[in-house]
Amino acid sequence: MLNIEHLSKTFNPNTVNEKQALLDVNLHMDPGDFITVIGGNGAGKSTLLNSVAGVFPIDKGSIVIDGKDISKMPEHKRAKYIGRVFQDPMLGTAAGMMIEENLAIASRRGKTPGLAWALKDEERAVFKEKLQELDLGLENRLTARVGLLSGGQRQALTLLMATLKRPKLLLLDEHTAALDPKTAEKVLGLTKTVIEKNNLTTLMITHNMRDALRFGNRLIMMDAGRIVVDVNADEKAKLTIKDLLDLFEKAAGNALDNDRMLLG
Repeated sequence: MLNIEHLSKTFNPNTVNEKQALLDVNLHMDPGDFITVIGGNGAGKSTLLNSVAGVFPIDKGSIVIDGKDISKMPEHKRAKYIGRVFQDPMLGTAAGMMIEENLAIASRRGKTPGLAWALKDEERAVFKEKLQELDLGLENRLTARVGLLSGGQRQALTLLMATLKRPKLLLLDEHTAALDPKTAEKVLGLTKTVIEKNNLTTLMITHNMRDALRFGNRLIMMDAGRIVVDVNADEKAKLTIKDLLDLFEKAAGNALDNDRMLLG
């Protein structure tokens, strides 16, 4: 489903601010894989997701989704294959538009604009059904402005929008980090349900090692732009947070120094 080979990215090359963010990264995902990605600050997690999403050009390597090489494809064209939920609940939705308008945009992702884009009653019925599954009462607020929703409601809506057309790959970039613990747990539960129901191939970045162990069938840990730990479902099920820290220290050659991850 996803094949990343020899991926490298350096920011500000040949300057005093040069930063090698990714170094010869290789990653293969089978259809339906749900990988959680952890690592300290500057490990390369977000750069990896942004490279796949097409936020910036890569220096070397290739990115292939479902047999399609998207390495040089612009970000807006990759939307046909990729759904994404950002860390900031304010991103991913249009605050000044109604809930149904946001969902209509998501339902047309990857299509060429035409003259018959008016929202139809049957589409509203589908939107209401999908919103009802979120169990947040949004199914009765189709004409409400998204800017009036809470952070958790907006993030749940963004998740629905990102998966409405069943993307080839779902990217979750610390999508619960800005939420309070109770709301974060709700959104994570919704995330798990949506992924399992649609058998979505998913990459999820998290700073919370407990969540990294709880969710997904595979876990990778990054350090200094490299993947240093890669464990499958059977191995992951036996790990504790201490085991994970020990694995990191053995693979990276140094102890993890990241308060946010350790406290998480």
